[in-house]
Amino acid sequence: MIEKNDIKIFESKASLAQYFGRLLKEKTTKSEQVSIALSGGSTPKAIFDELANSYADSIDWNKVHFYWGDERCVPPTDEQSNYKMTVDHLLSKVSIPKENIHRVLGEIEEQEAAGTYETLLKDKLPTVNDLPQFDIILLGMGDDGHTASVFPYEIELWDNKNTCIVATHPDSGQKRVSLTGGIINNAKEIYFLVTGEGKAGKLDEIIHKKDDYKKYPAALVNNPVWLIDKEAAKLL
Repeated sequence: MIEKNDIKIFESKASLAQYFGRLLKEKTTKSEQVSIALSGGSTPKAIFDELANSYADSIDWNKVHFYWGDERCVPPTDEQSNYKMTVDHLLSKVSIPKENIHRVLGEIEEQEAAGTYETLLKDKLPTVNDLPQFDIILLGMGDDGHTASVFPYEIELWDNKNTCIVATHPDSGQKRVSLTGGIINNAKEIYFLVTGEGKAGKLDEIIHKKDDYKKYPAALVNNPVWLIDKEAAKLL
């Protein structure tokens, strides 16, 4: 692993996943409860596999509470569901209490789903700076520079006064429930998971603050720790 300030570069997605496994083990050892907002995508999938394979018995899962940073408006059994991916790769393989799993209700009307999730976050998480606060939030970055489900063409959603909004995928038109910038930046720790050569250009623009880099929602995240593989880091 190569470290440069808040940038950690790994040889592979697997070694990145191993790092996060060690980090979560340490957090749960030192804390009575750890709240984590999860991301979808292939890199979180690798992390979930690592946690299931290497930490099923060594992490006290009673201490871990899982939330989601965004979710597609589909039923929880749908192959596109971020929740289902987490169930398949982690939740079904560890002994975590059901009441510690706080999913977005993607199967109900989308505005209702966003409102219901916003209420849940206010009820379950501590309030800091007048906003719910996660201990850890995992974020991914799309090839277009989006994060959570705030896309560049809807970048104004980032500053929405609500903590949860309904976003629309620019190509498919699919509706998604997403956290907004306020609650994302209010997390104690933010980890950006970025892997693959296709992310290298946007990552270079954002980290080196090139040109009009703030047109990308991923550039609006405050003080994240970047966990990236060597392919994504090739221009850094």
